[in-house]
Amino acid sequence: MKPKNTNPGSYPHRILVAVTGLSPQIVTETLYSLAVAQPPRFIPTEVRLITTEEGAQRAQLSLLHEQTGWFHRLCADHQLPPIAFGPEQIHVLRDANGNPLGDIRNEADNTAAADAITELMRELTSDDGNALHVSIAGGRKTMGFYLGYALSLYGRIQDRLSHVLVNAPYESHPGFFYPTPKSELIHTPGPSGRPYDARDAEVTLAEIPFVRMREGLDSELMGGKANFSGAVANAQRALPPLALQLEPACRSATIAGETFSLLPNRFALYWMLAERLLDGRGGTHWSDDRYAQEFLGYYGRLVSTMSAEYERAEQAVQRGLTGENVNPIKAHIKRSFESHVGRRRAAPYLVKEQDHIPGTRYRRFGLDLPREVVHIAGRNLADSSTEQER
Repeated sequence: MKPKNTNPGSYPHRILVAVTGLSPQIVTETLYSLAVAQPPRFIPTEVRLITTEEGAQRAQLSLLHEQTGWFHRLCADHQLPPIAFGPEQIHVLRDANGNPLGDIRNEADNTAAADAITELMRELTSDDGNALHVSIAGGRKTMGFYLGYALSLYGRIQDRLSHVLVNAPYESHPGFFYPTPKSELIHTPGPSGRPYDARDAEVTLAEIPFVRMREGLDSELMGGKANFSGAVANAQRALPPLALQLEPACRSATIAGETFSLLPNRFALYWMLAERLLDGRGGTHWSDDRYAQEFLGYYGRLVSTMSAEYERAEQAVQRGLTGENVNPIKAHIKRSFESHVGRRRAAPYLVKEQDHIPGTRYRRFGLDLPREVVHIAGRNLADSSTEQER
């Protein structure tokens, strides 16, 4: 497997994502820190802004105005390459009826904002060719929280999270947008406002570590429209208590609380390994002389021994088993488990390599689950009746 690129600045598509309310300066302060002030540089190819209706108006007037926009001034001052940022990159939060939110005032507004932010992060992180830098410095605290949590749910190894810090008196000053390369006087609000030089301001980017839960999410949630509560609930189920239930009668497996069916050859192999685990016999390998007949025994209990499927399996055994017969079945089991419950939740239940077989280059394979969490329908009932008879 090719190692993942962990350097955000080397990705072809680099996106700065920020939330703002009534202080659009957050965008230019963060962009200045990323692209100009602090190594290693991360120069976005695009800016995405999440805000309210009034926040969007302020951003367009103060950042994107053709003559006086501070975003354009910053790019010109430091000769930054083209960065896509216009009205189409501004995401205005909307209520449940699709109306632009002027503010987040009640529970319904909170839910709408959370869902919109979560869906945008799911969408942006679906492209492996980009790297995100997410700023939670602006907007209402709930907006920053939702954005940071959504990144924790969907973020990848190349994504980053930060907060921008500005020293007094420049912090929250309506006339300050970034430290200018030349002298730029601004005044504190009020009739006796004191002058300050924007050039002397100090802007610091504080990177925030975050837990990445992406690998534990269901593939369906990764590919479909997301809402905040659903994504959080899915993440909470990421590592439930271990429990494996097999139902040979319908070829179903239940892991991590999810039930799904397997094709006969896949179920037969997994069933066989589960039985070996419960019997204390450990793993096995296709090169073992007893492997073929043991596998056929389980396969024959799932399909008729008079069926064409069973006849083809017998013929394969007679020709001699190799890894080309068995390894694809293990790979299909892995893909099926991961597609239903996600890679993180599936990991404990997968078929794994075990001890080395003396005198060969092979390793046995089997299940590494605790025996007490494995239950096979029929077997458990039989064991109970035997115990009662004793």
